[in-house]
Order: sequence, then C-alpha cells, then structure tokens
Amino acid sequence: MSGARKLGAHWRRRRPLRTRLAVASSAAVALVAVGVCAAAFFVIRYELLHQLDLSLTQSATRVIQENRGESPRTVAGECRYLSAPACAQVVPADPSADPGEPYPLPVSAPVREVAAGERAPYFSNVTRFGHPLRMLTTPFGDGRALQVALRADPVERGVRQAALLLAAVGGAGVLLAGLLGYAVSRTGLAPVARLTATTERIAETRDPRHRIELPPGPPGRQDEVTRLAASFNTMLGELEQSVSSQRRLVADASHELRTPLTALRTNAELLARADRLTPAQRERASGALGRQLREVTGLVNDLIELARDEEPLPLLEEVRIAELAEHAVATARAHWPHIRFALETDPAAVDTTLPGVPARLARLLTNLLDNAAKFSPPNAPVEVDLTAHGSGLALTVRDHGPGIAAEDLPYVFDRFYRAETARALPGSGLGLAMARQIARAHGAELTAGAAAGGGAVFTLSFGPQSPPAAR
Repeated sequence: MSGARKLGAHWRRRRPLRTRLAVASSAAVALVAVGVCAAAFFVIRYELLHQLDLSLTQSATRVIQENRGESPRTVAGECRYLSAPACAQVVPADPSADPGEPYPLPVSAPVREVAAGERAPYFSNVTRFGHPLRMLTTPFGDGRALQVALRADPVERGVRQAALLLAAVGGAGVLLAGLLGYAVSRTGLAPVARLTATTERIAETRDPRHRIELPPGPPGRQDEVTRLAASFNTMLGELEQSVSSQRRLVADASHELRTPLTALRTNAELLARADRLTPAQRERASGALGRQLREVTGLVNDLIELARDEEPLPLLEEVRIAELAEHAVATARAHWPHIRFALETDPAAVDTTLPGVPARLARLLTNLLDNAAKFSPPNAPVEVDLTAHGSGLALTVRDHGPGIAAEDLPYVFDRFYRAETARALPGSGLGLAMARQIARAHGAELTAGAAAGGGAVFTLSFGPQSPPAAR
C-alpha cells in the first residue's frame, strides 16, 4: 500500500500539469458515465423483473378466481411445452394428498409451508423443461398453495441486451471523457502554458520586456487564469521599469563619477611630484584634492541613499517639524552666507509632531534649501513657510531665481536630471530625487512649480498623521 502511494506521488511529480488535469477530469467524467450506465442497468433489470412479477401476480389472481373450490393438480397452461401464458398447479400442505402423477413444477418444503399458512407468498427462479422460469408461490385456500410460473428467458435476454448496450454507451462515454478532458486541459491551461513559456524566455534572455498574450474580452469577465496572466504582465512591467531604472542609475552614476575621479587622479599624480611644486601649488592641489574627495564622497552617499528600497522604520520617532525647519534654515544660513533665508511658522504648526526619521527629514529640508540657494541671486531671499491645514502640515520653499521652465518641470525630480540653466552650477542632480524619495517614504508629497512673480516654489505636504509609507 505504501509502495502504491509512493508510485502515485512519483507519477504526479513527473507528469506535466496538463496531463494530470486531463487524467483527473477524464477519470471524473468516466466515473460518472460508468456510474450512470450501471445505475441504468439495475433500474432496467428491476423494471423488467417487476413487470414479470406483476404478470405472475395477475395470473395467480385470475387462476384463483376461476378455479375456486376445485382441486386440480394442473389448473392452467400446458406446462410441458410452456406454450400457455402461465403454468399453474395446486399443491396441498399434506404430501399424502398429492396425486399419483408428478408435479410439472418443482415442489419444495417452502411450498408446503405456504399451503399450511406458515409462510408468506414468495417469488423464485427455477429451470424446468430446459427453460428458465419465474415462479410465484401463494396460498390457494383450504390448506393448499398455488404455484404460477412464466418463462423468464425473454426478460433475461432483455437484461443482457440492455447490459451490452449500456456497456457500449459507457465505453463511448469513457472515450469521450478522455477526449474532452484533454481538450479542457489544453484550453484551460493555455494561459498557464503561455505564462510558463514567457517566464522561461525571460529566464533565458534576462529581458523583462516580454508579455503574455491575453485573450480578448472585457476585463470584468476574465477567468482566474487570465487574471493571473494579467497580474503577471503587470509584474513584468514593474520589473522592466525597475531594471531600466537600475540600468539608468548605473549609467548616470558612471557618467557623473568619471569627471571627479579623473580630476582626483590628476591631482593625486600632481601631488606625487610635490618636490617639483612650489608651496602655493602644493596647497592649491591639496585643496582641490580635498574638495574633489568631498564631492565624490557626497555623490556616493547620495547614490547609496537613492538605491535603498526602504527607510529605517525602526528609528521612527515623533518629530516636531517646526524645530527641524528652524535647524535646517540655520544650517543653510551658515553654508550660504550671501543668501537671506526667511522662515515663517504658523503658530498652529509649532507644536505639531509627525512620525518620522529626524535625520532623513533634515536631509530632505537641507536639499530643498540648498537647491533654492543655488539658484537664488546674491542677497535675494529664500522664503520658507510652514503652515498647518487641518491635521496636516505644508512647508513651502520659494526662491527668486530664474524659475523652472515648463519643459523641465516634469523631470525636476528625476535622478541626475539637470536643466540647461543648471549645467554650470555645482551638484550632481540627485538632491531633488532624494528629497522626493524621503518625502514619499514618510507618507508626504513633494511638488514643484513656478512661483508668482518669478522663481520656483517647492511644496512639501504632510497628510493627517502622515504615517510612513508601507514597503
């Protein structure tokens, strides 16, 4: 038994899903077909025998009515040739009252018991004169029993014909079940086969641009397998976008790192020949090397931050945004002494706290202020406004620089994107991308637009409670 189970499990593992589904569905349909044919056979057999028993009962009733008071041994039919509709005989309960001639129908002890009233009427199957008979034994009255017999071979012949016909129908049903099972499994698993082929092709080519072809039809009436294929296509789209973003990030990072690394190597080679340089030249080369190292370090740190898929949520704490904004503005004033930073805080927003990571939110505000200072003319103000709206907060950073061109506005938060007016300015083009990533990780939204009267305005909106985005 255990070996059979192991063999069945091994077969299920080795056979394709299409074959297993075809076999299972075919077996189920075949079992139903065979069950229906078997049930039909027993119903037909019962009905034929029931009709024969009804005929015997009617014949016995007629004989009793026609021969009441008489005591013939054979009361109806030519039993030897069975040419009459029914062969009937009367048997007394006392064997000593039997006639001298033998009975044409077999007489047994149960027949005497029926004659004596000790047993109920019953049907039996006997063979007589080379023919199968169906016989009814019932009381005749006055201590006698009546036996009525009819030939049963027409019924048996009908039962055999019904069995052959139903066996043929059952065999055809099993064959049809196999064909339908194969067709159903092939049609039903066609999307799965396409899904498997697509995944194998992606695994082989490492190209997520492939898609599964979906059958036509309204989206609301798709079956489960089609919805699975549609979900897989959606996942492939997300994977393709993720792979494209990673490739673009690597390509952009290599492009951005090439220039500072080349300058680093040049200054390092220059300092390697320090004995040939004057003290002033060595100082300039050393200062340039330090600045370039800081630039490369900042760029690498920015890339690491952008490549992270989630924020350090275990470090969450209640953050007072007003205090964080004051600290960020103070830091910006020290870093950009020629820019005037003006901070206005709504009294309702002073005590408002939101869950977040203080260091990450400080980096977000610093990036916004650095971006505004970079594009502001000397002594021009950078206006920072923190207001409360309902149970949320809104922080705006507005500069008075050249603003954002309409064609550049959709791309200001893209990694390494730099507008034409910003190509000559310092920076790698990662600050705003990082700011939006931090904002979304904290459940906030960062938008950019053109300010009235010139300049650009960035709006950071925290919703009610602003829970960090689930990853």
